[in-house]
Amino acid sequence: MASVTQHQIQQFHKDGFLVLEQFFSAEECDSMRTQIQKIIAGMEVPPHCRTEFSTRQEEQLQAQGSSDYFLTSGDKIRFFFEKGVLDEKGNFLIPKEKSVSKIGHALHAHDPVFKQITHSPKVQELGRKLGLERPVVVQSMYIFKQPGIGGEVTPHQDATFLHTEPLGRILGFWIALEDATQENGCLWFIPGSHTNGITRRMVRAASGASTCVEFVGSEPAYEDKQFIPLPIRKGGLILIHGEVVHKSELNSSESSRHVFTFHVMEAKGTTWSKENWLQPTPELPFPSLYT
Repeated sequence: MASVTQHQIQQFHKDGFLVLEQFFSAEECDSMRTQIQKIIAGMEVPPHCRTEFSTRQEEQLQAQGSSDYFLTSGDKIRFFFEKGVLDEKGNFLIPKEKSVSKIGHALHAHDPVFKQITHSPKVQELGRKLGLERPVVVQSMYIFKQPGIGGEVTPHQDATFLHTEPLGRILGFWIALEDATQENGCLWFIPGSHTNGITRRMVRAASGASTCVEFVGSEPAYEDKQFIPLPIRKGGLILIHGEVVHKSELNSSESSRHVFTFHVMEAKGTTWSKENWLQPTPELPFPSLYT
């Protein structure tokens, strides 16, 4: 892998994203794909996905179950499914490995393969080149973008979900484990959109509310023509500024678009919002990126 240049880092600050082709080897990508297959093979479907919908009250309990499952996933390895892949009894309508939407949010802490990738020397070197003094890893996800059903991700900024004071302290590392193309749902960005702050936040709802999180503010309307696609080959890395606006389309193709992604926060002089859905726990304080 070629070293990142100062010019590329300037480009990142200008655009809010940076594409680094061939950052990881094909072998590293395949090791992550093999490992995720093992994790899926041992997967137990969460009980809240197996509840039968019958009464209104049970539906609320189901929603509460899934919200607790999500809210407490920050320090665990948990499974999230595409819509319509389970019947009302919680049985799979399609093979289970084709039904998972993502696995999160602590692969980087609990799985040796993903931990090694997250803290790999080249990632640490990149952090240092970017001037990160005390970077910590806040979350990680394996995203499948399943063929034909991998849902669209509407335009958003990562800082909506991972809020810090001041802003500008969140950085996403997005690793293509297969070629990401316009057909199978590559990322699209609005260059330079990371300089206007954020207008929407996802916060923990007051206890007793029917949902576990709520949105404060709203996402502005973006025009399609503002976005540029960033197809990238297997092994490529996209660096994503916490405030840059990006999206991905539905995967209507016959090939999946597997990705491993994790988020890092510059902890020096930064406050992590107590209102974020994701919170460090005594079992898993945010680990340092540098080892």
